[in-house]
Amino acid sequence: MFEVQTSKIHDEARQGEALKPDGMRNPAAERLFFIESYGCAMNFADSEVVASILRKERMDITDDFTKADLIFINTCSVREKAEATVRKRLSEFRKLKKNKPGLLIGVLGCMAERLKAKFLEEEKLVDIVVGPDAYRSLPTLIKEADSGQKGVDVLLSREETYGDIAPIRLNSNGVTAFVSIMRGCNNMCSFCVVPFTRGRERSRDVYSIIRECTDLFEEGYREVTLLGQNVDSYQWYDEQSGKTVSFANLLEQVALVSPLLRVRFSTSHPKDITDEVLFTMKKYENICNYIHLPVQSGSTRMLQLMNRTYTREWYMAKVDRIREILPDCGLSTDTISGFCTETEEDHQDTLSMFDYCKYDLAYMYFYSERPGTLAARRFPDDVPLEVKKRRLAEIVELHRKYSLLSMQKELGRTLKVLIEGESRKSSDQWAGRCDSNKMVVFPKAGNVAKGDYVNVWIEDCTAGTLIGKIV
Repeated sequence: MFEVQTSKIHDEARQGEALKPDGMRNPAAERLFFIESYGCAMNFADSEVVASILRKERMDITDDFTKADLIFINTCSVREKAEATVRKRLSEFRKLKKNKPGLLIGVLGCMAERLKAKFLEEEKLVDIVVGPDAYRSLPTLIKEADSGQKGVDVLLSREETYGDIAPIRLNSNGVTAFVSIMRGCNNMCSFCVVPFTRGRERSRDVYSIIRECTDLFEEGYREVTLLGQNVDSYQWYDEQSGKTVSFANLLEQVALVSPLLRVRFSTSHPKDITDEVLFTMKKYENICNYIHLPVQSGSTRMLQLMNRTYTREWYMAKVDRIREILPDCGLSTDTISGFCTETEEDHQDTLSMFDYCKYDLAYMYFYSERPGTLAARRFPDDVPLEVKKRRLAEIVELHRKYSLLSMQKELGRTLKVLIEGESRKSSDQWAGRCDSNKMVVFPKAGNVAKGDYVNVWIEDCTAGTLIGKIV
């Protein structure tokens, strides 16, 4: 979800990615575990919490599943194809178990909560099933599975935030990191399964968040992304001060860790992002001018069926307000084509919303019905697949036009870039992002290194990348 890209047709969640060892081996490890993660950034952050829990149990991680004693898949239920991909992967791991009888296979995350009975009883694919609020129980569940029982805990919690667990940073570039600030979601969007798989909203205490961000900075990290299903609804009561900490308050406190620590956040629900947040962003140079503001549809009728709680005009006014306070703010979105009963007129409203907002980045999907959601219970999934795909292709084509224009606006400008590492295409080039979240590549020059800030003059671009040189 957070990869820097210009446009991508999503009919599934992010592909599976194995977490890799971070170089801090545990010499006392008695068993090896392997984790493969699917879906959003929150899932990948959760896998780092799981790795921390298992490390304390005399286990260590491997990026080779054939060497593992335990295999876990951290799953996503947002898209139908993501679930199909996970099922196929589990079948592959099950074949390995035939030649390795002691191997345990577990499902973590959203699919674990939603499909526990199917995994355990009907398909017999797994030994352990753990929901997103039950990772602390993993050591006990592993012991149960070792004894031949099925280890299951999918209970949702109103309190669990894992705030006291320091994640093991895996697959890290050592420069950027995710920090979870809250869990769950109270927004009952009719198409979304998240409230049922991750539970109600609860915010992590501010002191543990600031401590984690401070520790990351002292370890050499130079950018944190504050994560939540809806970060703007963050709210935590501080008994020490007798005051409630809002997201704007938290954002300011993280920015004050160091002016050299960049701060990003995701995701924002349009109804909850306030002027207070926008003015806090404007006040601190190290809070990046970039907002992910999912619109989902440009049609007020569709937005009402989706239970998004705003109209087309209201959303456009919010975009106007963002650009009034933060003129250079990068703006990205999510959109769904072919939602229940969507007409050509509704689709044209979405296209015109892209014309109005001219998003820098967009994540575009066609609708995939999720069992258990309000939409699945109340509305017919009546838009033919070929129509969904055609409409999606039209949205993507339009977005690419505005993405290229957004890149071209940076030509001739000098941008401050945080070096995240070498370019994927050439070891002779650095790659990093500017304040508005655009990816920049440039030749290595001078005495600079990964984690440094540099000024880059932009001389060329593609629809997804800025090209320049250090000045």
